[in-house]
Amino acid sequence: MDYFIDVVVPLSLATTFTYKVSQAEHQFLQPGMRVAVPFGKRLVYTAIVWAKHHETPALYEPKDILTIIDEQPIATPIQLEFWQWIANYYMCSLGEVYKAALPSAFLLESETILSLNTHLTVDLSTLTDDEYLLFEAFEQQPILRFDEVQNILNKKKVFHVIDALLQKEIIYLNQHIHEKYKPKLVKYVALHENYKEEQKLIHLLDHQLKTEKQRALVLKYFQLQAKNTPIALKELLKEAEVSAAIFSNLEKKEIFTVYTLAEDRVQFNDAFLDDIDFTQKQQATLQNIQTSFQKHDVTLLNAVTGSGKTEMYIELIKEAVQNQQQVLFLVPEIGLTTQLVQRLTAYFGNKVAVYNSKYSENERVEVYHHVLNHTENAQIVIGSRSSVFLPFKNLQLIIIDEEHEASYKQADPAPRFHARDAAIVLAKMFKAKVLVGSATPSLESYYNAYQQKYGYVELNQRFTNVQLPEVVVVDLKEARKKKEINGFFSIKLIDAMNEAFYNGEQVLLFQNRRGFSPVLECLTCGHVPHCTMCDVSLTYYKRQNYLKCHYCGYTMAMPTKCHSCHSNELSTKGLGTEQIEDALRTIFPNKNIARMDQDTTRGKFAFERLIDGFKNREIDVMVGTQMLAKGLDFDNVTLVGIMNADSLLTLPDFRAYERAYQLLTQVAGRSGRKNKQGKVIIQTYNPYHNTIQQVTQNNYQAMFKEQMYERLHFKYPPFYRLIRLQLKHTNFDKTKDAAQWLATNLRSNIADILVLGPQEPSVNRIRNKYIQIILVKMPINKSAHSLKASIQKSINSLDSIGTFKAVRTKINVDFY
Repeated sequence: MDYFIDVVVPLSLATTFTYKVSQAEHQFLQPGMRVAVPFGKRLVYTAIVWAKHHETPALYEPKDILTIIDEQPIATPIQLEFWQWIANYYMCSLGEVYKAALPSAFLLESETILSLNTHLTVDLSTLTDDEYLLFEAFEQQPILRFDEVQNILNKKKVFHVIDALLQKEIIYLNQHIHEKYKPKLVKYVALHENYKEEQKLIHLLDHQLKTEKQRALVLKYFQLQAKNTPIALKELLKEAEVSAAIFSNLEKKEIFTVYTLAEDRVQFNDAFLDDIDFTQKQQATLQNIQTSFQKHDVTLLNAVTGSGKTEMYIELIKEAVQNQQQVLFLVPEIGLTTQLVQRLTAYFGNKVAVYNSKYSENERVEVYHHVLNHTENAQIVIGSRSSVFLPFKNLQLIIIDEEHEASYKQADPAPRFHARDAAIVLAKMFKAKVLVGSATPSLESYYNAYQQKYGYVELNQRFTNVQLPEVVVVDLKEARKKKEINGFFSIKLIDAMNEAFYNGEQVLLFQNRRGFSPVLECLTCGHVPHCTMCDVSLTYYKRQNYLKCHYCGYTMAMPTKCHSCHSNELSTKGLGTEQIEDALRTIFPNKNIARMDQDTTRGKFAFERLIDGFKNREIDVMVGTQMLAKGLDFDNVTLVGIMNADSLLTLPDFRAYERAYQLLTQVAGRSGRKNKQGKVIIQTYNPYHNTIQQVTQNNYQAMFKEQMYERLHFKYPPFYRLIRLQLKHTNFDKTKDAAQWLATNLRSNIADILVLGPQEPSVNRIRNKYIQIILVKMPINKSAHSLKASIQKSINSLDSIGTFKAVRTKINVDFY
């Protein structure tokens, strides 16, 4: 009998691959274990075991695996089932899900290692110049990596040279696999066993310590020993205020010994808070959530900004933790974890773990292991969307905060999943409860609650009965007519800021565009510098004095004259956060002004520094993009200014009005959260726009009814599912022809389904690739399985046509 395993490799390939194993390996291996497998002629990949069987593949001769990497599965059966659902629903390969689901440190690196055949006598006359140069390098260093060969020959394409030397058996080729994750080892100190006896210890203190610093070090050791915890070398040196050389001297004399322990890279202090004082309204809301969980697996909590949602989340988490259950707390933005971690660790201490892309690979591996082993250190996981892939074993509660946020939807690369929807499916597999919370729920979630698919709980009162902020709309057209404007700021906004400063309060200003100015224009001929690789104008950054593309990252120095007509009259148009920051420094030179956007929060702790500075009142005004809107809680903010609300209302997106309402309401909600009613000033050229009025009146119901009518009439979610197909290629005509062929094929294959396009998007070229879009609309009551199969069949047919083989098709299910 033959023994085989099916494995998944971390590549965008639709199938699993079969490999041959021995009987002993077959018995030992389990689904979820990693194995190293040869793939193609020279590559090695870390694959994950998917299934075991005895069926010989019909199409190819299976290879043997190279090695077994794990002793225990690192992916659980529920995880593998979840991966399969993600792959099926979001129309991607299992390999893409596998690559996204595991920290990349688990995907072992395969490095091509080349070694010299020292037993062969080489006829140098048979070698070409490149072969001779490489042979000389091997004589100096018998082992070289592939990238080192590229450097020696100063070429990228070196495969033909290596292949020639391989054919002549002058060199050997091996694959060297190494594990990237290394545990953090911390050095600890112990007194040498020679000094366990009291007499020897007295002799040490009286006679053997030559200097005061040596004596201080030993005495500090005894002080720290009183805590009955291991003493870290780093801590001992810091406390004793001595150098490492002093300790090293005592170690040589065998007074101290050093040992190492593996330790988590991220640790939190012990919990120090216990009970929460709830208002009567909060207590009732908490009770309603518990009651709703008895009837529904998913409950929507619609609570106004500043109502104390986090405190209610903590109370629900407490119950799960007491029952030794795991909790997943999803947040839309990495930055939100900063304040949330501080609040949760106050109650749960080191039971809290954080999992997001700002943490290093090694830190994420440690959290992954804690979750897999169900240790106390990761009973509560706070994470961004990727944390749904963690190997939970006893997950009983998922909290999705700010569930309306678009950043829960993965854009690139595949799998293009929505973390909120995926988390609800994951919860179903565990029979867990899900609480989705927001002050401005997405229309889909609110509609599900309206249809009674979800439970629904409402809290329309702020914590300690603080009133919702007063919203003032400033008509910029009228302000300009009356000359009540200073640059970008209305006089009303400047007066309100002065009042806030007089009262010792802080201000937030919102502008949803980063950089100094989105457009640089020649006043003579009207030329606007565009990105060389994308069909988009370059954004001007004054601080760095360059122009930058926000799509591909291309930069160019700020021109001194027009590239088209050579005129010196260049002018910036439009408004970015950097320009507002500059203008504020002119108006308020004595105030501390900071900026929060993608450019200022790139570093690992950059966001934390900004948050802490603002929280400690070191910053008077924070200017920022939509990062400001996402759940931040500051006691001393009483004024929020929205610089230009109109930019949110003019986006070519069916969700534009819903998103504008959510964003404006959320930004407004940062104001007056403690003890005093806040104020919000919205600057707009269109004060009577329905969405602006709905925000002013805090009327979610009116927005919901208006948008639902539009969605039903024009066939959009939640009444229709959207599948967006994006085709890309460097040749415009080829992209257009391929998209036309695919759209025609879809219309002939899929009956009674609306296929729109192909159409060019507003930015139709990115990174030198032209884009065409096809949109498929399907009624929510129709089965998606057969539709997706038909779409995949059409895409496979397109790929089989030689002319269109290089055209890439990207599938986005439930396009947001």
